[in-house]
Amino acid sequence: MLNSKTSRLDPGGTIGILGGGQLGRMTSLAAAPLGYGCHIYTPEEESPAGQVSEKVTVASYEDENALRTFAEKVDVITYEFENIPLDSALFLQKLRPVYPDPSILGISQHRGAEKQFALDNGVEVAPYEIVTNKVDLREAIDIIGMPSILKTCRFGYDGKGQSKISDIGQVAQAWEALSTTDAILEKFVEFEKEISVIIARNITGECSAYPPAENNHKNHILDTTIVPANITNSTHSLAIAIATNLAQAMDLVGLLAVEMFVLPNGKVVMNEIAPRPHNSGHWTQDGARTSQFEQFVRAITGQKLGSTEIIFPTKMKNLIGDDVNDWFKYIEIPNAKIHLYGKKESKVGRKMGHINILGDNDT
Repeated sequence: MLNSKTSRLDPGGTIGILGGGQLGRMTSLAAAPLGYGCHIYTPEEESPAGQVSEKVTVASYEDENALRTFAEKVDVITYEFENIPLDSALFLQKLRPVYPDPSILGISQHRGAEKQFALDNGVEVAPYEIVTNKVDLREAIDIIGMPSILKTCRFGYDGKGQSKISDIGQVAQAWEALSTTDAILEKFVEFEKEISVIIARNITGECSAYPPAENNHKNHILDTTIVPANITNSTHSLAIAIATNLAQAMDLVGLLAVEMFVLPNGKVVMNEIAPRPHNSGHWTQDGARTSQFEQFVRAITGQKLGSTEIIFPTKMKNLIGDDVNDWFKYIEIPNAKIHLYGKKESKVGRKMGHINILGDNDT
């Protein structure tokens, strides 16, 4: 039920979501109070998103017949993670509106492309070089120096597909470990902390950013997020400006998460982007006027964006792997809000849920 005059999807419409993970799950849960149904498309049986959604299609992302049938049953299409085939998103775009635009998906799927996009729009990134073989890698080290980080350009997340190089003797091993001909070497940035900004932009061009969140990692996986971030007012303003600049430059419709490093001098450099809800935005479910998931739904359906005001200082704690077995410990904490993802099996490094602890970042 897409309103042809306003490009707004009225309540009663159906949102198609590519991907069946926890981000799709929480988006579906946020869509329901606004009057929208969600149809999940995923190759995964019994997916977290499928458990709570109106409809589910289980099929390969490359199955054009299944994609076409899926598109016929929805009004607008989005995605809950960026490692879906770009060709599938482009195919669907011919049938229904896809937000964020597949061109943004293409940028976010390649580390080199996203860094070049940032530079082209005046956003600073760590020095980097694209490398396709060991010869390129040695030449890149001569340019950038060490320590540096070798990363795959595609499909890397939570520390996967990357190696730190501190000594020239590590080059061969690092290159072989990646098993790719499409990589990037980044100068290791001596930063004080990592922050992220999540910004929404709707069909009319209205933008609204959440306050920067401060992120802490264990084993390359996000462990906790604290809001508000312990940063200066100038760093806060700079981070918001960077996110706004990028969202406007890519003509975003949806959400964009921008991960950044804060340097000792207060300057900020962009690390990565993700055009979707983000782990570091889970605090918004209980600590903000509008959750990132409701905001996502508002943006892609053409509605006015909600308030991004903090209502509680919040610490978000991820439950990784067997940590989920301790969920019951939080039941007795009055200011703890539990969010479990319905995954049947816990694995090392697998995100199983999170806890939002409200009102005290030191809890």
